[in-house]
Amino acid sequence: MSNKYLSPYSLVCFLVLISCVVFPSRVFSQSVSLNLPVYGDYMRRQQLLGNLSEESSFMIRPLYPTEVFDTSNGLDLDETFTDEDLSEFNFSTKDKKGRFQVLPLMFRGQYNAEYAFGVNDGPMIPNKGMQYLFNAGIFFEYGPLSIQFQPEVLHAANQDFQGFPLDHWGSTWLQYYEWLNTADIPERFGGSPYTQLGLGQSSIRLNVREFSLGISNENLWWGPGRRSSLLMSNNAPGFLHLTLNTRKPVQTAIGGFEGQLIAGKLQASGFEPPHHNYIYANTPLYVPKRPDEDWRYLSGLVLTYQPKWLPGLFLGFSSVSQMYHTDQENLADYLPVFNGEKGPESISRPDVDQRNQLSAGYFRWMDASGHFEFYGEYGSNGNSRSLSDFLINPDKNRAFTFGFINLIPLKNTEEFFQIGMEMTQTGQTIREVILAKNSWYTHPHVRHGYTHKGQVLGFGYGPGSNVLSLDVSWVKNFNRLGFQLEYINHNNDFYYKRFEEIKDWRRKYVDIVPSILAEWRFDNLLVSGKFQYVTTLNYKWYLENHPEIYFVPGLDQNTIVGNIGISYLIK
Repeated sequence: MSNKYLSPYSLVCFLVLISCVVFPSRVFSQSVSLNLPVYGDYMRRQQLLGNLSEESSFMIRPLYPTEVFDTSNGLDLDETFTDEDLSEFNFSTKDKKGRFQVLPLMFRGQYNAEYAFGVNDGPMIPNKGMQYLFNAGIFFEYGPLSIQFQPEVLHAANQDFQGFPLDHWGSTWLQYYEWLNTADIPERFGGSPYTQLGLGQSSIRLNVREFSLGISNENLWWGPGRRSSLLMSNNAPGFLHLTLNTRKPVQTAIGGFEGQLIAGKLQASGFEPPHHNYIYANTPLYVPKRPDEDWRYLSGLVLTYQPKWLPGLFLGFSSVSQMYHTDQENLADYLPVFNGEKGPESISRPDVDQRNQLSAGYFRWMDASGHFEFYGEYGSNGNSRSLSDFLINPDKNRAFTFGFINLIPLKNTEEFFQIGMEMTQTGQTIREVILAKNSWYTHPHVRHGYTHKGQVLGFGYGPGSNVLSLDVSWVKNFNRLGFQLEYINHNNDFYYKRFEEIKDWRRKYVDIVPSILAEWRFDNLLVSGKFQYVTTLNYKWYLENHPEIYFVPGLDQNTIVGNIGISYLIK
């Protein structure tokens, strides 16, 4: 398909060339990967303790600590990891206009005993057995140009495990495939060990004052949540995208602003859903995606505002839109986040219907003197609703997250008791939405759903799911010892759509997950670990009926999950 307009990639190259001539500058600004264990939570705690600038909203990540926190090394906030005068791996050029740095060596391992479990783990896949993720790289910056090369290598045992049971009734399979045909979320990534090499957290950027323009493959996180984000998280691998973003808040007469505009490429997993050859009533249930639908164009925008008169309060808005590249026909398709074409649902709008659009608004309020923060996110599945429709029925097509953290000082210096809670709900409560199968992260036209390489870009537990988590910890600087409890209700939209009509209320698919957490610093080594015991009730909504007993045990299962992360920050 020809396009008479200048492509986004050509436009970026042109702007980079112009900016190098017009805006030479001296800045050193590597980002901190979302997949670097320990460090992200440490920075957030330090802000709550008043040790880091309160200007950063923490609602657009990855962060650029050298800019927003005014440090010489973004990976050494307290200047205890590296002595740059003696280091052979982290140094500035002789003319002081450039910088070279070896990025942390990172290893993450995960073990699942019986079946797949885990979210917010980047390129890691749904897996039984062991999987390993290795990450290393370098950062170089000279003048306005920065290059961050940080590839990732993943290997997973990918052993066979119990999926959606074949013993389910055929009509249950029929309705389950109504979800599987509108999202690319395979249960298992093939039938053999899985190895993947990717660009990871790499980028090439042009940095001018508060702004950065470039091409990146980094994971993005939009929103205030610690464990959940409705639109952008590190649940899936990073995806290739053009980005224009702030590196620190832009200060104005009315307050500080942060933002990011992206144009990216989302790819399919290449794997089939479970039992894709299943036939019911002489009809194959699986509807294969078209070969020309191998990738989708994603555009996204996020903005945050910190009112000058209300210190500690941050407000934000984000919007994303994806469509198949074969459906793009004009310039408006490259920036559809500005083109919601709002109006009554009864009016057909083909241009809108072929786009999968999501939006969210959020807030974060923090009080460093009380070491406390409270945050929330509200999202809408579809950007075409009119304001009056939203005001009349705000619960329609919505999702939300609420949470808080509080650090309570203990007797010993720099020791705190941390308590936190977070609740996320993408399951719908409006009957017509459930019957229409209008779930988050699925779409009738963009039938890969809001995914990249087989994993949801936003909330890791996927369509229709609700989660409540509680955590308590002892913390001191980088060190943390704690306990976490999660209650996970999987795809309530499918549950109500399928089992309400047969008046069977016994089958909710629930995980109850207690976890033990540990994070510790040993000189330049950061080590993290998590041990989880997962109790699953009615696995995949399955139970065996008994002619005389109504409340019978379902397919209840247990598994253990172990995670370990090791990062070495080069001296």
